[in-house]
Amino acid sequence: MLNVSSLKLYYQVRGGTVKAVDEIDFNLEKGRTVAIVGESGCGKSSTANAILRLLPRNVNTYTGKVLLQGRDLMEMKDDEFRREVAWKKISMVFQGAMNSLNPVLKVGDQVAEPLIVHSSASKAEAAKRMSEALQLVRLPSSAAQRYPHELSGGMKQRAVIAMSLIANPEIVILDEPTSALDVITQANIMNTLKTLRKELGLSYIFITHDLALASELADSLAVMYAGKIVEYGAAEGMYTDPKHPYTQKLLESVPTLRTDKKPGFIPGAPPDLFNPPAGCRFQPRCPYAMEVCGQEPPAAEVDGHRVLCWLHAKR
Repeated sequence: MLNVSSLKLYYQVRGGTVKAVDEIDFNLEKGRTVAIVGESGCGKSSTANAILRLLPRNVNTYTGKVLLQGRDLMEMKDDEFRREVAWKKISMVFQGAMNSLNPVLKVGDQVAEPLIVHSSASKAEAAKRMSEALQLVRLPSSAAQRYPHELSGGMKQRAVIAMSLIANPEIVILDEPTSALDVITQANIMNTLKTLRKELGLSYIFITHDLALASELADSLAVMYAGKIVEYGAAEGMYTDPKHPYTQKLLESVPTLRTDKKPGFIPGAPPDLFNPPAGCRFQPRCPYAMEVCGQEPPAAEVDGHRVLCWLHAKR
């Protein structure tokens, strides 16, 4: 359904350019989920904003291809994109439900608003569709008459998910949809997302820093580091046999329930995207760094994974 290739999004800041998204590629098939995982600040949310054109004023570079069922969204004018794509074909659940809801408007009005803004639906039609959307996410009809502060964290998150579904999109971008929620509420939200994918045939782009959570929903995994996707492939193979040193270190840091293995850690800190390292951006923290890592690594295909690493390129 969706093919992203050579996508770039740079921000202009005082004194230079931040390379938030730097030539990334991935695909999304109908009814499937691709999870974009990585540490905070690696460009995951900027990738979502680039796809949905939610761009700030300080954009320096915005190039590449985003093909939706063969049509290049990058060539569309802004008003055409808002009229034909935004919320109707691609919608988004933003990180932090409380920040996405207006505290002085009732939840029902906010859930119905995207349908009124992005289509010619009347208020009566929007109210009916809003009620159906709340039922889809297992919220009582009374929630429509409440204000955001009257709902629990899980209920607010469900309301934001209902808002993303109101215009019947085919693709939903989920930006850390369970952040700041307790474990039980996280599980309930994840079960709701699974059910919606099955019932409505949705496709998801799931953004998270939690590898364990990504395993619940992901069919394919894109591991992002410092603005680049360093490893991309089927989720099952990624969890059992990761190829890139960064993916390996990420998985080592996840605690396990059935073994006595101590969690590992990644030394150092993520690089500043204002001035990233030359060549492989993971080089300063990589236990396998070589002299050649000072050069940009080519993409190598290894057991169905696409890996940006000189270890595999040399082989």
